[in-house]
This record gives sequence, C-alpha cells and structure tokens, in this order.
Amino acid sequence: MNSNWQELKAVGELPGIVLKSAERPQVLFKHSTRCSISTMALNRLMKLDDAFFAQADFYYLDLIAHRDVSAAIADTFDVHHESPQVVVVMNGEATYDASHMEITVAELLTETAPNS
Repeated sequence: MNSNWQELKAVGELPGIVLKSAERPQVLFKHSTRCSISTMALNRLMKLDDAFFAQADFYYLDLIAHRDVSAAIADTFDVHHESPQVVVVMNGEATYDASHMEITVAELLTETAPNS
C-alpha cells in the first residue's frame, strides 16, 4: 500500500471521515484479498498520479479482516455492500459508488473533481 492511502481498520474512524467529507471528497476502497477482480481494481487505483491524491483523501479497507467496518460503511452511507467497491463521500453522504469492473480511474477522477 503506498503512502497516499490510509488503512481503514475500525468502525470508529467513520465519523472522522464524515467530518472530513465537508472539506474534500473521501474515497473508500473496499478490497477483498480473496478476489482477483478486486486485485485488478486495486492495481488500477495504485497507479493514480500523485496529483490526483491532492483532491481527495483515500482509504483502503481489507474487508476480509474488517467485515464489521465494511458493514458499517454500507449502513452509514446507505450503499449496497459490494466487493470490490469504491465509495465517494462528500458532505457526509455517498455521492458515488461502483463495484467490480465499473471501478475506473476516469470515473473516479470525474466524481472527485472540484465542482463535480
């Protein structure tokens, strides 16, 4: 995991993410370490240009190790649980979520761009 990603390990971290989402987008990536499609999506996201990380905060969740956090994300942001899944949070709400092959860098750039 590169230094642009923060590892999400506890349900108690979600309120802070909600607060930060008032300032800038928060991107949550739920990764299944047992799924090859999830690994492909993760590899695409790991290749993001460093400048991209200036416009949002990025979180990585190993949902096999932290199923409780994955369930809390679904409940907190009212999204259907998927794996792999990307959830963009702005102003305390999920404004975008995608799973499997729908997770693309181009779409994520659009969804986190200022004034999107």
